[in-house]
Amino acid sequence: MNSYREQIDQYIETNKDQLVKHIQETVKIKSVIGNETEMQEYMEKIYKESGLEIHEVIPDYGKLSVHEAFVDSGIPFWNRKNIIGLYKGKGGGRSLTLHGHVDVVSPNPLEKWSKSPWEGKVEGTKLYGRGSADMKAGLISNWFALKTLLDLDIPLQGTVQLHSVIEEEAGGGGGALACLEEGYVTDGFISTEPHHLNVTVAHAGIMYFRVKVMGKTAHAGLAHEGVNAIGKMYRIYHALERLGQKRAKEVQFELFNKGSGQSVHLNPGTLHAGDWVSNVAGLAVLECRIGFIPGEDRKSMKQLIHEIVVKAASEDEWLQQNPPEIEWFGWSTEPWFQDPGHEFVESFVHTASDILEKKVEIIGRASGNDARFTQYYNKPGICFGPSGGNIHGPDEFVELESVVKATKVLANFIVEWTSGHNCLKKEQEQTERATT
Repeated sequence: MNSYREQIDQYIETNKDQLVKHIQETVKIKSVIGNETEMQEYMEKIYKESGLEIHEVIPDYGKLSVHEAFVDSGIPFWNRKNIIGLYKGKGGGRSLTLHGHVDVVSPNPLEKWSKSPWEGKVEGTKLYGRGSADMKAGLISNWFALKTLLDLDIPLQGTVQLHSVIEEEAGGGGGALACLEEGYVTDGFISTEPHHLNVTVAHAGIMYFRVKVMGKTAHAGLAHEGVNAIGKMYRIYHALERLGQKRAKEVQFELFNKGSGQSVHLNPGTLHAGDWVSNVAGLAVLECRIGFIPGEDRKSMKQLIHEIVVKAASEDEWLQQNPPEIEWFGWSTEPWFQDPGHEFVESFVHTASDILEKKVEIIGRASGNDARFTQYYNKPGICFGPSGGNIHGPDEFVELESVVKATKVLANFIVEWTSGHNCLKKEQEQTERATT
């Protein structure tokens, strides 16, 4: 084993209680999207304590909103910032970004939790709390991996950037995209989302849309004189449900099946109708998320939804005369696919497989993440992170042993990517095979 690998393993094993402690501290910070300031102050503090150069990126809506990958969260950027901790290597090496987001989704409804979402409680091998897996464990793991190398005084040739960003949960426009647009681009990018120690190289295209159906209001005692928007909406709902089922059977992308169990989804997420129990509902609004695979695009998805809604409306006299309205909002991203044959991906898989002593799987996911932005800058990106469960749900948790393993992989890869050790090793192996 390389000497630095032995040092890294011993350091992380000796100090893993400190790693866990920092994850607990961050889980206690209620950084629900739009309220990330306290969490970013925490990240800036620990970056400074490690001797990193601190850079702030404040999102510029005017600049970002014209980018084709921008997603408007609807949350103002005022008093919100991204923090970058930068370590400048000795020179001559390749650069690397370790990326994580500080924002978390709401823990509501709180009564569904068996323990506090803001406590960071450890039970057995798991640490519980909102954001424990998604993705404060990965965020802290990034920092701890670099801290390990700095504390051990292991020399690095290339520059390492730690990105602590906002609003990934709402599309990443003010977070990852803002940092990349400001020039914080490196030769490789790793987002440490919870991915069960697999390497993710693809994710689905994602779009949100809403359908509005008008009815005719009337008093409930004269309901026969009205037209209930709820009933009319169900025609649209069932048409979209059939479309989702059809696409689930017919639209296949192997990496998504491997990582998520199903390639595409059409999910009705909210349905609002009426405003008073004694009124015939005059308006119904259905909001949905549609996912799609590489080879499909946003334009074709918009056309598909339009055709399905129009066809469903054509089968009802009221909807013919009062056509449903379709609005596209929120998340709007093309599919992402990183060539798994790229040197960056192969190098990472090689290192991770060595450290974990098993073959690391390459997968795709039917959900989205910030790594997709790298495709707009012609740079390679992947996701790799610890194991967890109940993500976005009650009793979210992260598996602590997987965090330790992920941190070891990251620390070793920082050395090997930025200083070229892994490539040299691969060349030596190729030479040895050629001579035997």
